[in-house]
Amino acid sequence: MSHRSEILQRAHDRAAQSDLPYSGAVTPEEAWELLQSLPGAHLVDVRSHAELQFVGVVPGALSLEWKAWPGMQPNPHFLAQAEHQLDKETVLMLLCRTGARSDEAARLLASHGFSSVYNVLEGFEGDKDEAEHRGQLTGWKARGLPWQQG
Repeated sequence: MSHRSEILQRAHDRAAQSDLPYSGAVTPEEAWELLQSLPGAHLVDVRSHAELQFVGVVPGALSLEWKAWPGMQPNPHFLAQAEHQLDKETVLMLLCRTGARSDEAARLLASHGFSSVYNVLEGFEGDKDEAEHRGQLTGWKARGLPWQQG
């Protein structure tokens, strides 16, 4: 079994253990490895435009806002935008700040026929540390994966 297959199997196992309605859940490192080794895979960043601008972005990620700042109101066009910009058969890995909003978005996409949807656990910034700051303990940034200031 290839390393890529092992990652996908772990992701599927996590989904089964947590009764997730989508394909699976990957760690930030696994998502990065799949992006590098799986042709056509996409990282879809569902954070708000404000978060992207002020917190940082993953180069090459597609931005598809799930909720908008201020007020974090749901994007009423999210599904239509996803259907317009993404192939329903493509491997999609959804990323938000901590993994919560990307879980919501993954559930919606899976319920509308997207067949290979994965949530990136820990998100871009991860859990808060003892000083209530994110981006130091867990998440894409803390794992030292590629990102740049927005």
